[in-house]
Amino acid sequence: MTECGHTTQDTETDDSLLQERLSKIGRTLMVLSGKGGVGKSTVAVNLALSLAARGQRVGLLDVDIHGPSIPKMLGLNGRKIGVRENEIIPMECFEKLHVVSMGLLIEHDDQPVVWRGALKYNVIKEFLQHVMWGNLDYLVIDAPPGTGDEPLSVGQLIKERASAVIVTTPQQVATIDVAKCITFCNQLHLPVAGIIENMSGFICPHCGKEVDIFSKGGGKELASRMNVPFLGAVPLDPDIVRSGDNGEPYVLSYTNTETAKRFDEIVERIAAGPASQARPDAG
Repeated sequence: MTECGHTTQDTETDDSLLQERLSKIGRTLMVLSGKGGVGKSTVAVNLALSLAARGQRVGLLDVDIHGPSIPKMLGLNGRKIGVRENEIIPMECFEKLHVVSMGLLIEHDDQPVVWRGALKYNVIKEFLQHVMWGNLDYLVIDAPPGTGDEPLSVGQLIKERASAVIVTTPQQVATIDVAKCITFCNQLHLPVAGIIENMSGFICPHCGKEVDIFSKGGGKELASRMNVPFLGAVPLDPDIVRSGDNGEPYVLSYTNTETAKRFDEIVERIAAGPASQARPDAG
């Protein structure tokens, strides 16, 4: 017997089912950040939709158990995903995007999830093992900030099948924490697809001039120092905030803007990269 009453045979069956599910996914992108407030979930949503807009079949998995924001950003608040014969059925939205989030399972939006680490690990394993994703070109996983239970659980479960997309803002206070996130990926043998510098400059909607409100270049410098790819910079744009609050994803509502073009360039670099990126050097 193993711990928690499961036999070794049960564990082997679970692992086999997990690997079978993962084998149907072309690439898994785990969106991480070293700290909160850098726009990680916004980046995850718009990356997933940009991939779907290219005709890819994309899954978006929100593993932020305590603060799931993906449903709000996609206009799915109040809706619930289905369960059939112990299988979770993803919610489809905006064509070719299939979504699973704790926010689509809880009864009310203001209901807290008060769980310790073991419970969080188990539900993340359920999301990976018992969701009817089918065949996906990409699975984008939005993890909570930091290097705690949720990103650790995902990293341990999917191992070499994924690569990390790391989001930072330009300021040094953010890049210091992101450097720790890269070291975390290295320790888990999780390849890093690259760094995105979010809120990088501000493009005036009236004159088109770009102003460095929060400074600029911190993410690019960090990528160079840590020997990982730099995927691009996304400017600060008030419409991104409004689109998230209104449940109308930015890249679908503001297709022809400079910011939307930046997202498209980042997706182009990700799509052109190898399925498994080189791991960064330790330190």
